Amino acid sequence: MAHQTTPANAVSIADRLLADVGTLPKRNTPNIRVVRRHYSREIRVCQPELVLDLAIRLLEASRLRWVAYELVRFHKPTFEALTEEKIERLGLGLDSWQSVDAFGCTLSGPAWRIGNLSDSAVHRWAASEDVWWRRAALVSTVGLNTRARGGTGDAARTLAVCTLLADDHEDMVQKAMSWALRTLVIHDREAVSDFLEVHYDSLAARVKREVRNKLETGLKNPRRNRL
Repeated sequence: MAHQTTPANAVSIADRLLADVGTLPKRNTPNIRVVRRHYSREIRVCQPELVLDLAIRLLEASRLRWVAYELVRFHKPTFEALTEEKIERLGLGLDSWQSVDAFGCTLSGPAWRIGNLSDSAVHRWAASEDVWWRRAALVSTVGLNTRARGGTGDAARTLAVCTLLADDHEDMVQKAMSWALRTLVIHDREAVSDFLEVHYDSLAARVKREVRNKLETGLKNPRRNRL
């Protein structure tokens, strides 16, 4: 990866990045992240417009969505300049739990936390006919509450989204609901417990079981952890 330090344009950078990933002897997340970090260093002096174009190019040309999202997230000027329109553009084509979780945890959740994404936008996602955008609304709350990602806890915004989707029994939404509530437990056990009680008849059995386990034992599946 001994490339020029001043990138020419987004297309050429994306093509080189993809070529470097393609030559990896083992294409796993740690090895690909080494490549991503190299390119993050290369583009550190670039303008946000180029970095955003680079991310869009990667989204169009590969399945490495998380790489595109990390390039944006760890380029401070680009991340801080994100708008709702740009965030939603980066979310076009979400079609799996992996793509949604990378989007929600790396981009939309942290952007929401710093005020670059509105509550109304996330609530609009929660009302979408597309299951992946509904999941994205819930996963975005994880970015508000995960300490490793800078989250400090936000029960009000988290539970507002959970309330909108309490009746949604799509499998991918149920799993995200459980994740959102379990992530909030560390910050506000009482709020999560109250939510579970109020929405008990609406919530899927999986959600009730896993969140109760988290509240009572600190684990999602305590029996499995004993095996």
